[in-house]
Amino acid sequence: MQNMKAVILAAGKGTRMKSDLPKVVHTIHGKCLADYVIDAAKGAGAQEICLVVGYKQDVVRSAIAHKDVAYALQPEQLGTGHAVKCAREFLGDTGTTMILFGDTPLITAETLKRLAQYHEEHQDAVTVLSAYIEDPTGYGRIIRDADGNFIKSVEHKDASEEERKSKEINSGMYLFDTKELKAALDMLQPDNAQGEYYLPDTLEIIKAKGLRVDAFRLESAEDISGVNDREQLAQAAEIITRRGM
Repeated sequence: MQNMKAVILAAGKGTRMKSDLPKVVHTIHGKCLADYVIDAAKGAGAQEICLVVGYKQDVVRSAIAHKDVAYALQPEQLGTGHAVKCAREFLGDTGTTMILFGDTPLITAETLKRLAQYHEEHQDAVTVLSAYIEDPTGYGRIIRDADGNFIKSVEHKDASEEERKSKEINSGMYLFDTKELKAALDMLQPDNAQGEYYLPDTLEIIKAKGLRVDAFRLESAEDISGVNDREQLAQAAEIITRRGM
């Protein structure tokens, strides 16, 4: 894909890890969680990569093995939309922007290539990476119509009882047309249960312009699994060992 950049969200503290270290610098086989994500983004064709940092940013910068990445500072945690806004200067005005998380070491270049291929083939303005999981409690849901067409993505806290029945979750990973992403970021409002700027709200903004918004659903949720605590870190390590990575 021509002119693709990646923004990796890595500003969080990760309190459930019960550690003073920022979550994204915890390691599997001696390699930072964020470095696995950077590898996947590069493998998928991202020419430039920016990490959005916040908590103990100096620790993150020194721990990342890749020294060719850019950094943007998110001084306070005001949601995923706010985090991407903090990288606004990096985005440029053309091409495609991939949004990833620094605590998802199981994401692969192959999966991201498939996402990019789907995005291009369907001429989407934005494509969400999604998957089915048995217990989607707490996750944002993908809502589709009877024919399977994408309607919207809604956060668990803001979802109706009917919407919560959807087992298709929003991974938080996306491909955006950069120009449309920037325009939508400017229109974001924190009118939700958390009072935060949610990146998924950009989907409705873009869709309202008559542009194509879609979700690319994976067969398995393994690749999009995040690491939030020690147990999940151990599970991710087992999967990476199994894969021979």
